[in-house]
Amino acid sequence: MLQRKQFINFAWFVVAYTIAVILWGAFVRATGSGAGCGSHWPTCNGQIIPRPEQVETIIEFFHRITSAVNGVLVIALVVGAFRLFPKGYLVRRGAVLSLIFIIIEGLLGAALVRFEWVVDNVSIGRVIASGVHLINTSILMTLLIVTAWAAQSAVRGEKLSDRRLHWRHQGGVGWMLGIAFVGYLLLSASGAIAALGNTVFPSESLAAGLAADFNPTSHFLIRLRVWHPVIAIALGMYLTVMGTAVATQRPSAETRTYARLLKIIFGVQLVFGFFNLLLLAPVWMQLVHLLLANLVLLGLVLLSVEAIAQPQPAPAKAPLLAQRQTSG
Repeated sequence: MLQRKQFINFAWFVVAYTIAVILWGAFVRATGSGAGCGSHWPTCNGQIIPRPEQVETIIEFFHRITSAVNGVLVIALVVGAFRLFPKGYLVRRGAVLSLIFIIIEGLLGAALVRFEWVVDNVSIGRVIASGVHLINTSILMTLLIVTAWAAQSAVRGEKLSDRRLHWRHQGGVGWMLGIAFVGYLLLSASGAIAALGNTVFPSESLAAGLAADFNPTSHFLIRLRVWHPVIAIALGMYLTVMGTAVATQRPSAETRTYARLLKIIFGVQLVFGFFNLLLLAPVWMQLVHLLLANLVLLGLVLLSVEAIAQPQPAPAKAPLLAQRQTSG
């Protein structure tokens, strides 16, 4: 039992560590250090351990090291899940899926380097890859959170139980949560594009930035970044209503708590997003903004799993239909 409790702590540590790696990856982009190792991968400037002749190389190489450690941690998560939890448990499935998506994460990072979609590159390929990269990151984070939650839910006192997610018969609750998650992925992709636009095309002032956003002759990255705050505000209003509705239809102490925390965190996120825009997106503010975005995802995922872990009875058949089936 102690080993399983240690696994729970380890699973949440992997979640926290992954967030730290994500933040450092944003720091790499924001500081223009993506080409710190040239176009070489997995080596850095053709060397396994590069000579740090410039600070960009140190920043990029450190990101590669922390990302590799992240992969090792997820492998350890899979080994622990299979060793400590029986076949068929959600912990195992979540860990395996996490491993698959962290491999995809590494391949996407490698593609950015190999195709030189870094620093001032503003090609369509980089824009698409950046959006897909952050969507994959969000899915990876979701799977890691579900794995940690599943392990924590399975270990209750001296009894081990598999708390399953009941996808069927969730009705409107399932649709509301699904729309929220898709909305978050859309927000993640738009955030990646907006951050890229702010990095490559920094504005001298807020007024100049807004003018450029609506100038039809501006680069498409500049004109696209205006959609991120629009999507954020729309999703924030939706999450506020959705959280209340889900907590009402799937009442429990956990759903009420996570619905309330989701509203608070997203409210703080919107405030920081406004100041991020007002201050012309300094690096430290971008990192805080991204950290809050990951906390929003944490709240959304925990609300979702607590809600759909509650089994719902199948809808009763109409008496006439049931009678016809019996007679047939």
